[in-house]
Amino acid sequence: MSNNESVTERIDSAVSGFFEPVAAKLQEWVFYEVNLFGQKFPWIVAWLVVAGIVFSLYFRLAQVRYIGVAVKLVRGKWEDKDAPGETSHFRALSTAVSGTVGLGNIAGVAIAVTIGGPGATFWMILCGVLAMATKFVECTLGVKYREVHADGTVSGGPMHYLSKGLAERGLPALGKVLATGSAMMLLFFTFFGGNLFQVNQSLEQLTAVTGKDDSFFASAGGALLFGMAIAAIVALVLIGGMKSIGAVTGRLVPAMAILYVGACLVVIVTNISQLPDAIGAIFKGAFAPEGVAGGVIGALIMGFRRAAFSNEAGIGSAPIAHSAVKTRHPVTEGLVAMLEPFIDTVVICTMTAVTIVIASPASYEAARKASEAGQPPSDGVSLTSDAFESVVSWFPYVLTLAVLLFAISTVITWGYYGLKCWTYLFGRSKTSELIYKVIFTVMVISGALLSLGALVDMADAFLFMAAVFNIIGLYLLAPVVKRELNSFLEYIKSDAGKKAENKAKVLSTD
Repeated sequence: MSNNESVTERIDSAVSGFFEPVAAKLQEWVFYEVNLFGQKFPWIVAWLVVAGIVFSLYFRLAQVRYIGVAVKLVRGKWEDKDAPGETSHFRALSTAVSGTVGLGNIAGVAIAVTIGGPGATFWMILCGVLAMATKFVECTLGVKYREVHADGTVSGGPMHYLSKGLAERGLPALGKVLATGSAMMLLFFTFFGGNLFQVNQSLEQLTAVTGKDDSFFASAGGALLFGMAIAAIVALVLIGGMKSIGAVTGRLVPAMAILYVGACLVVIVTNISQLPDAIGAIFKGAFAPEGVAGGVIGALIMGFRRAAFSNEAGIGSAPIAHSAVKTRHPVTEGLVAMLEPFIDTVVICTMTAVTIVIASPASYEAARKASEAGQPPSDGVSLTSDAFESVVSWFPYVLTLAVLLFAISTVITWGYYGLKCWTYLFGRSKTSELIYKVIFTVMVISGALLSLGALVDMADAFLFMAAVFNIIGLYLLAPVVKRELNSFLEYIKSDAGKKAENKAKVLSTD
């Protein structure tokens, strides 16, 4: 066992050592911090937040005005089973949510409320609401410019709407550059962020609750078995294509959300007498924080940063899943996609934050003091786990199950995202797809044995570089989305729209 471990450690060290200088430079540029009222703010986060503000204003708060329509669409209103596409609105949404709801909702949020205080929660929610507008734009375009193949399968995403949409606007060269750049960035993240990192971190949590260093999963054999089990699950789902992915995530996402939110509610209800104080601390901390580095701006930065990193609005990943929906009206999936940041950030992230604030485990208070002294925490999962354990001793096992479900669903979804980026870059042949699936499966197993820290850091940088390519295109194509929205609003008021609504009602009762 020790020989195996030493081999993996040597590989880890060699790979990380080779890529470390590149990763450091890339991280330095992508996450370069500018001064904002005396506080450092990553420009890439500002890039994402400004896009949310611009689209919210341009579409006159569509995320608020049409939220009811979005819910009706998910429930099957105006559904056309004969429309081109592979999956329903609900399953497309579930697939996209499974790609964003992950360890960041648990670990990242805990770190945010430790460094930025409870007030970071308020700004996180606000950023989530703004992100809904960005998701609306990119996912409408994902359906508008998708490719429906002869076998009924669909390919969509930023690669397609950037190249086709900008070509329509007389900018084919720019569209090709942005599309290729976007596909390359997302593909790199698929292998090392949406895959290797998720497996690695979920194994760490499993090891922590099953004996730590004495755990079976701490051994090379246990880690390898875990990696192979995850790889087998993911491979089986990916082989089935989008319909299989939609079916699995359609069950997995609601299950993991109910499990996790339910556990959070138990903690909150147990400490219900302290809920008013916790809510008060969140609002007070948002505008008049005490003991938080940077005051209001510090809390705002941490809240915005966590939300932007969590919901991935503007990155271009979600439109790949949403483009597979069965619909003749592209904007319907844009409206449905607005619910994604709401679920991911406004619900899941907020539940994590409130749970930690209301339970206030000793580790949280200690981490807050350490953060104020300039030593921010690096492990957020343990803070959330301690909050759960403060109510029921075995609740960390519930958290572990949630972490595993989050990780598996994220890997499955990113496996699909990566496949679409790969086939855009290297062609749709069976050989090309097989090569991708083999590489992806090998990376799943590697994630259980290696951390490859430098490559994971590079993956984060590449993911947010994808937002640079994507959002430039979104600004240029926003008028297309506005036309699609107006067209659909006219449709649902027309006789044809009312007939489609009545037909969907009949089908839902059959």
